[in-house]
Amino acid sequence: MNKNGYDDIGYTYEDMMEECRQLAIGSPFIAAESIGRSVMGKPILAMRVGCGARNLHINASFHGNEWITSALLMRFLTELSNAYATDGLVGGVDVLRYCSEWTIWAVPMVNPDGVELAQRGVQPNHPLYSQLLAWNGGLDDFSGWKANMRGVDLNDQFPAYWEEECKRRGATGPSPRDYPGPCPLSEPEAQAMARLTESVPFHAVIALHTQGREIYWNYRDYEPPETEALAQRLERASGYKSVKLSGSDAGYKDWFIYRFRRPGFTVEAGFGVNPLPYSSLDRIYEELRPLLLESLRM
Repeated sequence: MNKNGYDDIGYTYEDMMEECRQLAIGSPFIAAESIGRSVMGKPILAMRVGCGARNLHINASFHGNEWITSALLMRFLTELSNAYATDGLVGGVDVLRYCSEWTIWAVPMVNPDGVELAQRGVQPNHPLYSQLLAWNGGLDDFSGWKANMRGVDLNDQFPAYWEEECKRRGATGPSPRDYPGPCPLSEPEAQAMARLTESVPFHAVIALHTQGREIYWNYRDYEPPETEALAQRLERASGYKSVKLSGSDAGYKDWFIYRFRRPGFTVEAGFGVNPLPYSSLDRIYEELRPLLLESLRM
């Protein structure tokens, strides 16, 4: 166990589920609900925070080897919960005021099977053992695995120029990364995210990834005109670089902008090689927290 009480392999699905449970039973400010299940049947949780009329969505761990984003998001939710019970402040910001204006819908771990695979690998008694080993090139080290348990990259799964992304990726079958799947929204995790996004009128979304200390804010000029200025505010808050990205399609943020014409941001937290070590969590969170707080003031 590390100093925070988590397994040395990192922040796990079990850690996340237990923290969600404790937050939901310990605060009237926060509620939890399942929005779907993964390939292996794990519940995918959404945490609802606040009571405002405007809806902000934040998600983490679309990619298995980016599990540290789940720990970052859960730390933010925990700080919001603690503020509700004390003076209402996080980092000097009156979050109770902003959470009376916003409702935050957080999905802390979109890809629980991929996280487990990246952290623990696969054992011979697993029902997909032979397939997973073959998809991983025969290697038993799955620490770089980004995809879900069927070898599909969940952040290439959305119906926003999906065919173009398939051509660009060139992946023809299941693999640790970059295979967009047989069709858009073929995977239960992507379906769950699409259902949630269709059912709740999000005014903005933030997808947490690693790494690069960058903020991607555009998509094929479908984003509303104010998005660049909002991205620059997030840049000033965090020190992360606001980047106008091209050559990428079918991601969750891309689809949200394309489908709803509202602001969406992909935040590449931290810097280094994925998976970022758990020991970097405190430093990354100090950078990320001002960005997340600023998103409540947009």
